[in-house]
Amino acid sequence: MKSITVYHYDAFSKEPNKGNPAGVVFNGDELTDAEMQEVAFKVGFNETAFRVKSSVADHRIRFFTPGHEMNLCGHATMATVYALKSKGLLGDKKDLTIETNAGTLPIKINTSDDGELFITMKQASPQFKEFKGSKKDLANSIGLNKSDLRVDLPILYGSTGTWTLLIPIKNLDVFQKMEPQNKQFPKLLNEIPKSSVHPFCLESYDSKADMHARHFSSPYSRTIEDAVTGTASGIMGAFYAKYIKDNFTEPLKLIVEQGHEIGKDGRVVAQVSKNSQSLDVQITGNAVFVNDVQVSFNN
Repeated sequence: MKSITVYHYDAFSKEPNKGNPAGVVFNGDELTDAEMQEVAFKVGFNETAFRVKSSVADHRIRFFTPGHEMNLCGHATMATVYALKSKGLLGDKKDLTIETNAGTLPIKINTSDDGELFITMKQASPQFKEFKGSKKDLANSIGLNKSDLRVDLPILYGSTGTWTLLIPIKNLDVFQKMEPQNKQFPKLLNEIPKSSVHPFCLESYDSKADMHARHFSSPYSRTIEDAVTGTASGIMGAFYAKYIKDNFTEPLKLIVEQGHEIGKDGRVVAQVSKNSQSLDVQITGNAVFVNDVQVSFNN
């Protein structure tokens, strides 16, 4: 047996055991792909991040759910960068690049007046694809009725590095009764069967927030729900800019809340600006250290 230290951080929260938990492994180069997958499975978080060496960026991060590798994970990126910075492994560096399977992304680290670290990551250019399946069956798969869906906004697959299905919901009060039937997702999502599902609405618990969401995992991930989702918050911001307020000129700064229904509430700030071809999307958040655990696995 072999063992490795996995550091547990909660992203998008300053309070331990709120926000979104992520495992962080600093010495990922010591592990094979199969070992990374086994560690992620044993840790059991929605994502575990493995820092490895990069020839094109300051660091490379690989992301594994308990079931498979992901191209990009926003909350695990936040957790890893926060961990590196808070442990002094970045020195005074405030600007760095992170290589991911979704491309190389710039990261900025800022410190507030009270010493709190905030991390901003630029995401890949937003992409959208039409959902052509049954809206009734889709609504039923998350415990809702078709009448709970907004008819004035499209249901779309969106990605800023990881695909999710964005489902505009009329009212906040139905989020409490959502019950995902994750195993049904692949047959309903014919266009992108491995996509996750992300219902959201423009009502929120916090009066300062612009949107509320939940995030239901693809069954291939071997998880049920993501507490606070960075990549999905980014593409939500792009959706807002493209389909809700497309006449903006100054950058949009949107606060996304998530996780209340499972007692893990957190916040993501999504900023969207226009460029000549598309939209630029970045997210800002923080993290907090919880504990570290030794994980044993076969070698």
